Amino acid sequence: MMQEGDRYARMPYRRTGRSGLLLPAITLGLWQNFGGDRPIETQRAIIRRAFDLGITHFDLANNYGPPYGSAEENFGRILQSDLAGRRDQLVISTKAGYDMWPGPYGIWGSRKYLLASLEQSLRRMGLEYVDIFYSHRFDPQTPLEETMGALDTAVRQGKALYAGISSYSARRTREAVAILRRLGTPLLIHQPSYSMLNRWIEKDLLDVLGQEGIGCITFSPLAQGLLTDRYLQGIPVGSRASHAGSFSPDMLTEQTLVKVRALNQIAQRRGQTLAQMALAWTLRDPRVTSTLVGASSVEQLEQNVGAIDRLAFSPDELGEIDRHATDSGIDLWAASSKE
Repeated sequence: MMQEGDRYARMPYRRTGRSGLLLPAITLGLWQNFGGDRPIETQRAIIRRAFDLGITHFDLANNYGPPYGSAEENFGRILQSDLAGRRDQLVISTKAGYDMWPGPYGIWGSRKYLLASLEQSLRRMGLEYVDIFYSHRFDPQTPLEETMGALDTAVRQGKALYAGISSYSARRTREAVAILRRLGTPLLIHQPSYSMLNRWIEKDLLDVLGQEGIGCITFSPLAQGLLTDRYLQGIPVGSRASHAGSFSPDMLTEQTLVKVRALNQIAQRRGQTLAQMALAWTLRDPRVTSTLVGASSVEQLEQNVGAIDRLAFSPDELGEIDRHATDSGIDLWAASSKE
């Protein structure tokens, strides 16, 4: 562990909407690479290095793994061993909304599911509270008052400090904001998918967040690895696209690869990797508080955090990026945000 003063010197911290909470420009997400299928020593090294680089925010969900729950369990172990005594320097978030356990009470947005899931998450991580508890997706079958009421209850019980939502449309976000405001628990933050190949939030969601003073943390800013140099020549063996999972090789059309190669050339001229430019680009709008990165190694994490060294874009660069940064049919979460 490095000296305390050095830890916070390099990372920019940005205000979450109009709240008092600052988040690091880069947040570590534990969606992939932190389950029971990865060595705990690698996970420990990544999390320790992230903290030393000024990443104070760790983003989880109930079913991150595999198996479900294992990312929270592993993070809890690392918290107690490597980050003991650091809880008050950290922002820890978790979510509920996707399938977690069998039966009708282990999925979606009912009060029963959300509050039970939060209890389980706290037990797995060995925590008394999380900083942010999210409704992971909009539930079209449950009254929004019920889902938001559960977030309000979690905050009032002291089991979460703030309430968040993920993958909600602009319209549903506005409704959620109004409900939570009436209840007296403001909505802190929205977590949407966003990248140079998936720009849905620009149409109206960012305007709603700006008007309402809500933070924004973008996930999948590298389009699950598409916006890296990994796929410039096709699908390498062992990459995420080469095995079953959330990344489909169908996303790697020649049309998309032409865009990615053009963006890669712009990044090279900027003196950045494509991944670094893609992360910096998601942070160019002041309404975006933080962007989420995953990491399978310390080296990959360090490379990604290097994005903060070159966050500024000239108007010409943004114009050139816009010619190639167009929607590419890769938004796996579109169904939730269209409701």
